[in-house]
Amino acid sequence: MANIYDQGLPKTPANHVALSPLSFIARAAAVYPARPAVVHGNVARTWAQTYVRCRQLASSLNARGVLPGDTVAVMLPNIPAMVEAHFGVPMTGAVLNSLNTRLDAAAIAFMLDHSETKVVLVDREFAPVMKEALAQAKVKPLVIDVDDPEYSGPGERIGAIEYEAFVASGDPAYAWRHPEDEWEAIALNYTSGTTGNPKGVVTHHRGAYLNATSNVVVWTLPHFAVYLWTLPMFHCNGWCFPWTLAEIAGTNVCLRKVEAAKIFALIREHKVSHYCGAPIVHSALINAPEAMKQGITHKVSAMVAAAAPPASMIEGMEKLGFDLTHVYGLTEVYGPAAVCARHPEWAQADIAERTRLMGRQGVAYTLQEGVAVFDPATMQPVPLDGETMGEIMFRGNITMKGYLKNPQATAEAFAGGWFRSGDLGVAYPDGYVKIRDRSKDVIISGGENISSLEVEDVLYRLPQILACAVVATPDPKWGETPCAFVELKEGADLSASQVIEHCRAHLAHFKVPRQVLFGLLPKTSTGKIQKFVLRERARSAAAIE
Repeated sequence: MANIYDQGLPKTPANHVALSPLSFIARAAAVYPARPAVVHGNVARTWAQTYVRCRQLASSLNARGVLPGDTVAVMLPNIPAMVEAHFGVPMTGAVLNSLNTRLDAAAIAFMLDHSETKVVLVDREFAPVMKEALAQAKVKPLVIDVDDPEYSGPGERIGAIEYEAFVASGDPAYAWRHPEDEWEAIALNYTSGTTGNPKGVVTHHRGAYLNATSNVVVWTLPHFAVYLWTLPMFHCNGWCFPWTLAEIAGTNVCLRKVEAAKIFALIREHKVSHYCGAPIVHSALINAPEAMKQGITHKVSAMVAAAAPPASMIEGMEKLGFDLTHVYGLTEVYGPAAVCARHPEWAQADIAERTRLMGRQGVAYTLQEGVAVFDPATMQPVPLDGETMGEIMFRGNITMKGYLKNPQATAEAFAGGWFRSGDLGVAYPDGYVKIRDRSKDVIISGGENISSLEVEDVLYRLPQILACAVVATPDPKWGETPCAFVELKEGADLSASQVIEHCRAHLAHFKVPRQVLFGLLPKTSTGKIQKFVLRERARSAAAIE
């Protein structure tokens, strides 16, 4: 028998609209047109002005042949053009690919080709590496130069047109395209895998809308919050905060480079209320000279991801008067999709207990259906004892569509009906989860993912090396850094400095091992290197230092 509630009650444009964060900027411009939207040096624009510029950007892209399903890449720091790209690109139906500005030319060339990039926006600072990448790439996208007036360093123009002229040529009343289906892709973000080339994570309008809204709920963000861009917008689309800021008609305070002095100055000048970042950002502020911290009398809320905040960070932020929230996630879940939701009574606990409680990865974001720890083989939940290890998994609308052109990796990631994070963890009696180890050999350094196998491949180019392995070693500044263990061929001679210089010639500098240790590598009976043993050695070596 047919459901009576489906009879004569169809979906129509009047009662069903695809969820898209593009709705947020249209509303902000209509309801709060004069509120400040973007601040950057001498640039100050309202939401009405920003909305017009985004429509002009979309119009100009469309006029240059950008159509739904095309890829528009950006190689930009946290500047107004980056904010505008998060709206202007999807307004055409195209997909935004925010390139990591710290990558080398070979990696960028792969991403341009793999995503079939049609247009790329390039800040002048990154023109040299982009020029090299374009020379290696098979695709020949339209290149648009972005000449930020706040940048005075080297870098040539390599494009066909400058960004401001490109935007000015667009129609300010452009009738932008709302997605017909909220499942349509909105962004592409490449993540470092443990094998081969990086995987392209495809996200959709629905997930972006819901995670942007979850940011508001989880962080109790008020209308008109003033947000400082310490977190790179190329990281998971800035954890969806470009769209979140439009939702609350907040202010984007742009920042090209993370420097403690500049951050404190902007917090004072603009009364910044919120910022996000990896542990290294918060540590830089805590360890800054006392004189630099003076003059901030208003409440500042900070969000930290990656490693669990140590007691020194929690105490340091409290001394600054900053309120710290710990979140957890991956590129595949739009950045943070879990939060260590605090209970009021935690504030009464001593620092050791607060560190234990706040150091957990927590519970699902408000609009994510679930995060849990399962036995990856049986898909049975582990006991809530804080001891039994399993794999942390996510499920819900704040989860990627899948990996671009990689159905096998997509199927593996979703096997069992949950997204498998690859992180090993435990679950506590209150349902909060905590990472204990990583099943993937990815090193997270300053918020950047480093594939150990990528570094090992470079090491094996040295003819003196018989075997090598790269693992994470604790670092007080970066959270983790690569540590290389090297076993030399008989009679070979090689120094740590030679290894490091070799890596610097073939890798982005943040991927280069900070420490090289020589000796026989521990192996299983089948010859597999025992990385868990090496991790312990790396931790011991770091503790001795």
